[in-house]
Amino acid sequence: MTTQIPSREQILDWLNDNPTTTSKRDIARAFGIKGQAKIELKRILREMEDEGLVERRRKSFREPSKLPPVTVLEVLRPDSMGDLWAKPLEWEGEGAEPLILMIPKAGEEALGPHDRVLARLTETPDEQYDYEARPIRKIGSAAKKVVVGIFRKTAEGGRIVPIDKGQDKEWHVPQAAAMEARDGELVEAEQSAPRGRMGLPLARIIARLGDPTAPKAVSLIAIHQHGIPDRFPDEVIAEADAARPAGMEGREDLTHMPFVTIDPGDARDHDDACFVEYDRDPANEDGTILWVAIADVAHYVTPNSELDREARMRGNSSYFPDRVVPMLPDRLSGDLCSLHEGVSRAVLVAKMTIDADGNKVRHSFHRAMIKSVASLEYGQVQRAQDGNPDEQCEPLMEEVIEPLYDCYAALLRARARRQPLNLDLPERKIVLSDSGKVLSIQFKERLDAHKLIEEFMVLANVAAAEELERLKRPLLYRVHEEPSQDKLESLREVAQASGFKLAKGQVLRTSHLNHLLEQALNSDFNELINMSTLRTMTQAYYYPQNFGHFGLALKSYAHFTSPIRRYSDLIVHRALISGHGWGDDGLSQWDIEHLEETAKQISDTERRSMAAERDTTDRYLAAYLSERVGNEFTGRVSGVQGFGLFIRLDETGADGMIPIRAIGNEFFHFDREAQTLTGADTGIEITAGMRVLVRLVEAVPVTGGLLLDLLQLEGAELPSSRRSARRKGRPGTSAPRKIGALKAKTRAKARKVKRERKSK
Repeated sequence: MTTQIPSREQILDWLNDNPTTTSKRDIARAFGIKGQAKIELKRILREMEDEGLVERRRKSFREPSKLPPVTVLEVLRPDSMGDLWAKPLEWEGEGAEPLILMIPKAGEEALGPHDRVLARLTETPDEQYDYEARPIRKIGSAAKKVVVGIFRKTAEGGRIVPIDKGQDKEWHVPQAAAMEARDGELVEAEQSAPRGRMGLPLARIIARLGDPTAPKAVSLIAIHQHGIPDRFPDEVIAEADAARPAGMEGREDLTHMPFVTIDPGDARDHDDACFVEYDRDPANEDGTILWVAIADVAHYVTPNSELDREARMRGNSSYFPDRVVPMLPDRLSGDLCSLHEGVSRAVLVAKMTIDADGNKVRHSFHRAMIKSVASLEYGQVQRAQDGNPDEQCEPLMEEVIEPLYDCYAALLRARARRQPLNLDLPERKIVLSDSGKVLSIQFKERLDAHKLIEEFMVLANVAAAEELERLKRPLLYRVHEEPSQDKLESLREVAQASGFKLAKGQVLRTSHLNHLLEQALNSDFNELINMSTLRTMTQAYYYPQNFGHFGLALKSYAHFTSPIRRYSDLIVHRALISGHGWGDDGLSQWDIEHLEETAKQISDTERRSMAAERDTTDRYLAAYLSERVGNEFTGRVSGVQGFGLFIRLDETGADGMIPIRAIGNEFFHFDREAQTLTGADTGIEITAGMRVLVRLVEAVPVTGGLLLDLLQLEGAELPSSRRSARRKGRPGTSAPRKIGALKAKTRAKARKVKRERKSK
């Protein structure tokens, strides 16, 4: 009986169906080929290999551009949904590397970024990824953790003292892993082993960051500590450098309209421009037409490009007093996408018709080209409106600046009816010298020029959300849900303790909170009530479904006005482009299918940037105050915890801590629900909002920590022994020494208990 040799098509089909058994012996066994017939099979496989139909790896055959069924993978970072992905260590196929989803076995050691595993692959043609990988064994470990800290040289190599206020464990660095770091130098290190012979986790230094006391190291610490990527890959830079200015094709020519940009004096980019004209329609008497033009970033950052993937990963720009970590390279953010004066720039424009009462009557969107007639600053515009225009503003008064303020006046009337949350939290600005040293802490100005632009941007964002809803296009909403009942009850207690009232037993509206804020206005409790109200709020986030924006009292809200620095706005721009059929650079199918993942990703990166920016501010404030240790400051209790008090200083807005053992020579009971500390002997009750006089004991610029000593407490008499000790000029001695003694006693007691248990 003659053996039937399979055709090439049959062999390819079988290889597809059996990716884990691909040797010549497996193929022969599958088709029942024996004896001399194996020679013919070998000839066919060689011909298929020569023609590129299959590819031989050692003794197995597979289709080209496919991975072998068992291969070595490098584990990547989890995505925003928590899924773990991997890439092949060797990829010789055509096109992009395949997308591989890791499926770890339950109960096995967790895998982390850069771990190397031998895994068995299964193709997934019907999924959004190419393979599923099931680990066989781990063959290489990655660094488990990264730390930024101060290197302290020792005879055995060195130790790293973390700069994070929440981390007190030191790391041991062997001599060979110290990278010749100097004592006291700021370093970045990764864990190399869970524990060394000294009992500390082992680490190796991967970057020397320089002098931690150098003024400009402050933001660098936060950038590394929070893992904010501050360098663009070469391929991203190359793609940005290859970009050319957009042309007029497919765009409306609005270059004749006198758009202006209004920004801070130190603005690094200009992504929005405005123009207002009076509406000539007799049906809209005293109405205006507001044009808001936003840089057309989508023209340059197209779906799935190198720029797009990097921007999505970063999520947003991060702003520090001495630098910006941008979402996009400077070729785009500072040049092609920045609406510079006198230069034609591609934009998306929201045209909004507004009636005399500030209501938006209608809107339309346009893909256009504009040419800004002036790059103005907030203070400059405000001075011009107040009757003191400079040479640049003088010729713009009648046609540009006055209509802007007339439109704003109408929008204020609509705002008063809508009643968005009206928090009064003055921002403090850190003023640095050229070298990065803190010169002063100032309050940021809040001019009508600032509020004008904010109102224009809010209205444009509303129009974008409503337009995409009309077009039935997917988008990312900016969602802000109303606060929980528990947080509201806490706010109500703070209000009552301060002598104010917050409505109860009805559907909460922002107008109720505004009434509370109005009660506190011009009182000693104004900042406390504003801060407490802010803490009551939920955190805003991005999501493809609409749950409204509580704080702004708006039903539909999306971010449209800052695509240079926020990826969310770029998604909205793409949705508008797709919805109006303006080009092939709109939302891709991948964008649509991964909207929820993108929302989670950029919400997380936004929080990461906020934390890094907050930590940087804390460190600059600590550096500024480090020269005033021993000085007395007034402040207010901003938080109460079982371990002590948080104090906000009046002068700088800096937050410091008074350890509980530094409050008084008695036991204090902490009431978590009421957020109070009550002295067991004196009955002193300490609550948020109480005025205090404190002495600065310690200011640590590297961590941003401030340690305070309590001198006076509003409405309470401190024990005389505490007051007399402080008056003797020993700032900070009592609290640290008492805490140190307490820790020593605790450790001694723990050792005693351990010995007793062991003896039993």
